[in-house]
Amino acid sequence: MTSSLSSFFLTAKVGKTSLIMSLVSEEFPQVVPYRAEEITIPADVTPERVPTHIVDYSEAEQTDEQLSSEISKANVICIVYAVNNKTSIEKVTSHWIPLINDNTDKDSRVPVILVGNKSDLVEHSSMETILPVMNQYTEIETCVECSAKNLKNISELFYYAQKAVLHPTGPLYCPEEKRMKPACIKALTRIFKVSDLDNDGILNDNELNFFQRTCFNAPLASQALEDVKNVVRKNVIDGVCDNGLTLKGFLFLHTLFIQRGRHETTWTVLRRFGCDDDLELHQDYLFPLTLKIPPDCTTELNHNAYLFLQSVFDKHDKDHDCALSPEELKDLFDVFPYMPWGPDVNNTVCTNDEGWITYQGYLSQWTHLYRQTHTQTDIYTDTDRPEKIDLQKKQTQRSVFRCNIFGDSGSGKSGFLQAFLGRNLMRQNIVSEEHMSYYAISTAYVYGQEKYLLLHEVFPDFDVLSDADQACDIVCLVYDASNPHSFEYCARVFKQYFMDTKTPCMMIAAKSDLQETKQLYALTPLEFCRKHKMPPPQAFTCNTADAPCKDIYTKLTTMAMHPHARLRCMCTCNRCTFCHLQNFINSELVQTVKAKLYTAILSRHVTQADLKSATFWLRVSVGATVFAVLGFAMYRVLLKQR
Repeated sequence: MTSSLSSFFLTAKVGKTSLIMSLVSEEFPQVVPYRAEEITIPADVTPERVPTHIVDYSEAEQTDEQLSSEISKANVICIVYAVNNKTSIEKVTSHWIPLINDNTDKDSRVPVILVGNKSDLVEHSSMETILPVMNQYTEIETCVECSAKNLKNISELFYYAQKAVLHPTGPLYCPEEKRMKPACIKALTRIFKVSDLDNDGILNDNELNFFQRTCFNAPLASQALEDVKNVVRKNVIDGVCDNGLTLKGFLFLHTLFIQRGRHETTWTVLRRFGCDDDLELHQDYLFPLTLKIPPDCTTELNHNAYLFLQSVFDKHDKDHDCALSPEELKDLFDVFPYMPWGPDVNNTVCTNDEGWITYQGYLSQWTHLYRQTHTQTDIYTDTDRPEKIDLQKKQTQRSVFRCNIFGDSGSGKSGFLQAFLGRNLMRQNIVSEEHMSYYAISTAYVYGQEKYLLLHEVFPDFDVLSDADQACDIVCLVYDASNPHSFEYCARVFKQYFMDTKTPCMMIAAKSDLQETKQLYALTPLEFCRKHKMPPPQAFTCNTADAPCKDIYTKLTTMAMHPHARLRCMCTCNRCTFCHLQNFINSELVQTVKAKLYTAILSRHVTQADLKSATFWLRVSVGATVFAVLGFAMYRVLLKQR
């Protein structure tokens, strides 16, 4: 919306300067100069709360260059004629409008107000003469007859001038065809669909009141709602259905507002839903302020955000098959200015057998997008404490973990990503190369907890790894077990970028279904992993009859969650003895007992006398014995369960 407004007054010897001075002084001036000085009307005394600059023109004092300059700077131009002077009326079309058009861009015409002054001198109206002119030139917003002498319609003149700028007819309505323009219909259709909360194509009373409160901060009374629907019923077939307003009826109402001169109503609605003066979604609306996240912190979608996303999914999954068909997905994004998800999204998240995005894939994609953008809203979880604190406390509240995949060309990285989505080699081979994705995101269960794991395939250019390529929760180094030159790349990446960091790393021996070949490197992959205290290389293949095994992704997520731990068992199946013991060790009971034992035995300052005291060592022995007995008892219980 315009922050300030410039009104430019044209023509000569018809009383335009008197009009300006009558507005300011609220009385007819006895002495009128050739040209009034520029006047600024403060925002607090204007109906639209916008400061207005009034600029007068004098043919006697100004040059043609100055005239052209003022026309190009004006937000609205008032052409004044004398209602008792036929020549001045004719000059509107023969001189002034062509002059304005020559000095303005064709695609952004300045709105024009025709002002018939000296109405006190005649008994008839000039409207019959002016109406054909208004119909001929679409840039003419309206015409108002007034009198500077008796102050008739003076304030209305400046109200219409403001309205022509702030609520112009041009972008909304085509007077020749007597219908709204396509851009306006498109914008209002989007607003209708956003307000149609249950997606049934009808605005019921609750939805109409939601719309009314959103735009005007007040609901409609029951009788007012019925009156609106009755007007639509009388004028539009199918405008009201099941006692609710259809899209056709909604568009009719706004056409009626515009035809009756109530442009401000439609503009209020459009601007409330993010439209700018060109009926495009405003950049601030599309791209809200982003959160300033410190480098070592994270944010995630919170529970309320997932509930909202679930409601949107349910709203558009009309056949209730827990997947979005191409038509349903198009309908979901119909309120967007463009389709934000390309064909690569089907290779980033889980899909069903028909290639449609499933409910889990839908949530995964939004989780992925939010982690990339960090939009400034109230939909993120407060996990933005430094990750180093998580490392110190050996626990985390996070639910999303990023794994960067490194490997030489042809090592099997893309297959590793697609296998996470349940696709074997046969299904991967039918995907076109231009639709491939460098990301894959889905869920993994670690000790009964659902976590999101985001895999990112890093482009294999060893010498230009950016900070973003290195920033992750876990590193996955993939080599082709059947290619003797493949492992060297992984070893070099690890030694140069990750050997001296605390980021956990895992080595993946891909294509394990093929004949394993000795790697041409100083150390074998197993020796390399032992030397650098990494888990042993994990064999992996996606060349299976069914969906590839996902245990490896659970292992990656577990390592990302517990980067401090040196995991002796890598199954994380939540069924074996080690997994049960891990659950027990991490349980609140054990942690509480451990903390109390520490407080009772070791928290106080240990002096040389304590070390020689039998009582001190007795407390230590008792505490250690209790802890050992509890652990052994739990171990026996777990063995019986197996």
